[in-house]
Amino acid sequence: MANRCVDEGVRPTVQDSDGGQTIYGFDPEYKLPKISSLVIIIVANVLLQISFFIIVSSSNEYAKHLGGSSTFSGVVIGIPTVFSGLMLIPLLKLDKGGYKLPLHVSCAASILGHVLYGCAYRANFLYLILLGRIVSGASFSMWMYCKRYCSDARIVGIRRRTLLAGFLVLGQGVGMSFGPLFGGLLYKVGFNNDIFNGFTSPAWIMAGVWSIFWVCVTLWYEDVLGREEDLDIDLVPQPSSAVPESTTKTTTPMIESKKEAQTVIVSVPSPVGRTAYRMNASQIGVLICMCWFAMTCFFILGAWEANLPVYGEDAPQFRWSPYSAGNFIAFGGLATCPFLLLNLFMAKRIEDRKILAFGSLFGLASLLVFLSLLRSGRVVYGSLFMCWWGVALGFNLASTVTVSLLSKQLPPSWNTRTSLAIQYSNYAGRVAGAIWGGSGVRVGMMNYAGLEITLIGIGVVMFVVLWQGLAAKTG
Repeated sequence: MANRCVDEGVRPTVQDSDGGQTIYGFDPEYKLPKISSLVIIIVANVLLQISFFIIVSSSNEYAKHLGGSSTFSGVVIGIPTVFSGLMLIPLLKLDKGGYKLPLHVSCAASILGHVLYGCAYRANFLYLILLGRIVSGASFSMWMYCKRYCSDARIVGIRRRTLLAGFLVLGQGVGMSFGPLFGGLLYKVGFNNDIFNGFTSPAWIMAGVWSIFWVCVTLWYEDVLGREEDLDIDLVPQPSSAVPESTTKTTTPMIESKKEAQTVIVSVPSPVGRTAYRMNASQIGVLICMCWFAMTCFFILGAWEANLPVYGEDAPQFRWSPYSAGNFIAFGGLATCPFLLLNLFMAKRIEDRKILAFGSLFGLASLLVFLSLLRSGRVVYGSLFMCWWGVALGFNLASTVTVSLLSKQLPPSWNTRTSLAIQYSNYAGRVAGAIWGGSGVRVGMMNYAGLEITLIGIGVVMFVVLWQGLAAKTG
């Protein structure tokens, strides 16, 4: 019924069941933020992803030129997330429940960080590239706010959260594709100039892009008013298994749909006398499961992105340059984009837990194939490409639902906490994965792939055990 109301332009009535003021608007489950502000958030996510990955294809050579090692290159790739996590602590105290301050901090830190990274070649100082990435880490704190924005009950309805999370993951795919591609192409600039050359040009160009974007943020972004805690509603326990809406009509104290009046009644308890919400055992298990997958997906993706240039340079059948490595990573990522676009449409019809299961099992199958190829010594360009494509697609899909699923099971006041928990898990995975990927050749590629298989295997066991508790509304 809610779908028909929205599609036909009918404006149902939303009422405070405690006798509060009646609010007229569309079904709140399908609510979306202002388009200009939403576009700013989505573009910020894309630029952050490109900024993170654009150095991947050449960082190994850059670090070696300045006297570093492949492991140091992995640290350079992954270190920003450590300082991003630290930056979240003061930002959360100062943001007042909004997003404008984190956006401005992100723009400023991105510009300064890229400038420092670009200056390291002229200064011939290895640790300046590390310092530049540390400063850039402050900008990556915006990743958590992007996740929180797309599951913020003040502006996003419950049936739009997986859709918006899909846009973030699509931006993730674009970043991991075009970032290394641009980095590899810019490596071809050469080294006739100490300022703008194959190692530094990605940083200078991204500093300029962020400067333009900062102007756009100032002109067109409108912040969210109020705090999430003010919108807490009584949660309706999720059914133990998903039941198609077309065959079942459910009436609860929180939401009643009346066909004749087309009225939606939402219970919004007064802040006075509100008791603290406590998670039950099933929800705690789901939170742990989502954090594990958030960590594991980014660990594996980060490890592959850091490892491919190193492995490709070392393997006698490849002997890749940074340009070749960047192209390989980019084309594998680009090949996932049509499927990530399809996921935007399928998210309206498929449960979050099924998306999680498909993505993680698809990625696991790709890792098992890669391990068998390593064992048999038959790794060639085509087989490695298919494994990378499968890993990139599977774990990007699996990462779509980690925040949206939790936001559907917990009250709005928990959105910041769950977004923070997922983001810290992402950070842990990115840092450890980048270092592990940079060290993959040194520890042995069989061991490298084996650890990743173990991590995702644990995750599969977790979602099988918690399958009933992972049920949530689609969309």
